[in-house]
Amino acid sequence: MARPPVEVADIFRRYGPLYRARHRLPPHQLKLMRAIENCRTAALGGHVERCGHCHYQRICYNSCRNRHCPKCQNLARAQWVEQRKRELLPVDYFHVVFTLPAELHPLALSNRRTLYRILFQTSAETLDTIARDPKHLGAQIGFFSILHTWGQNLLFHPHLHCVVTGGGWNAAQQRWIACRRGFFLSVRVLSRLFRRLFRQALLKAFEKQELQFPKNIAALADEGAFQRLLTALGAKEWVVYAKAPFAGPQKVIDYLGRYTHRVAISNHRLLAFDADRIRFRYKQYRSNNRHRQRHMTLGAEEFIRRFLLHALPHGFQRIRHYGLLASSRKKTLLPLCRQSLHAIPPQQSPAGDDAPAGKLIAELERCPVCRTGRMFRIQTLPGQPPPAPGRMDSS
Repeated sequence: MARPPVEVADIFRRYGPLYRARHRLPPHQLKLMRAIENCRTAALGGHVERCGHCHYQRICYNSCRNRHCPKCQNLARAQWVEQRKRELLPVDYFHVVFTLPAELHPLALSNRRTLYRILFQTSAETLDTIARDPKHLGAQIGFFSILHTWGQNLLFHPHLHCVVTGGGWNAAQQRWIACRRGFFLSVRVLSRLFRRLFRQALLKAFEKQELQFPKNIAALADEGAFQRLLTALGAKEWVVYAKAPFAGPQKVIDYLGRYTHRVAISNHRLLAFDADRIRFRYKQYRSNNRHRQRHMTLGAEEFIRRFLLHALPHGFQRIRHYGLLASSRKKTLLPLCRQSLHAIPPQQSPAGDDAPAGKLIAELERCPVCRTGRMFRIQTLPGQPPPAPGRMDSS
């Protein structure tokens, strides 16, 4: 694939040193910036490759492998999707989204790890509780949740995308119970329970002194002010919505291939940058779920600030599995579900070049000139010091 005309790395290399000089950044954001700046440059080292057929040679620099880097997600995505294929059942799958109210954004920005943990826990408990209720489904469902913290304009917008089985396993009856066709669970019921569970968990975190209150939200450290915030949150509707079911398991795979390892902005959405201004594409969503492609221009400092809003805390897992898909249950329960559904067990994933990840690797190793030979390493290149501040590295 051709290199985009502008990359996040270009912006960080040109404006990153000045941004770091002006702002005191936490270690995980500093690490993220330097990883993206050095990705696929001489700073990380690399190797020389030669085609075994036409003897074409090239230099390949190492990737940073940072999960926020726009250039380092393809292989990780392919490997993850390959694993999920073995877990799919021949049933409907639904896409459910849980969104934090805007009133909680300042608190979440100062307490990312705690608020994100509560978001995962309470949304999972909401889905599991309502699904197990005999009034709704009466079964244990399977789902995985993916944390996204951005909107198309790069502003802070924390929400979870959940891919959920359209039915579940009833242990008492030892059978699969399907949802009503085209309908998962009541969004209104999900929203109300999610709101209650989240507010309870947030109050508990406050009482355990697990929350930080920097200057911009210092007033919330007062118990009365915090209770007023919780009361206001309880008086409004929280956004939870379920999209129409995917058109079969293959559509689930297609969705996963596009969605799971996204970063705040891809390089292909960037259009240009000059005179400290960055222009990029974004989608403006409407109430009818349609969207329009728009262009936005931001100053370099504001663009970097927005990008760094979405740097996850060190070691925080942004994809988690629950219910039938939890690692402690899936080996036992998924075979029972398939038996009840009279489904053929999934074939063992192909190995080597026939696997999706293997195909991607094989394509990367194929000679770009003759398209026949395979590139192989003939020399290793050690890492070198990064370019001096202000220099542009065009590699």
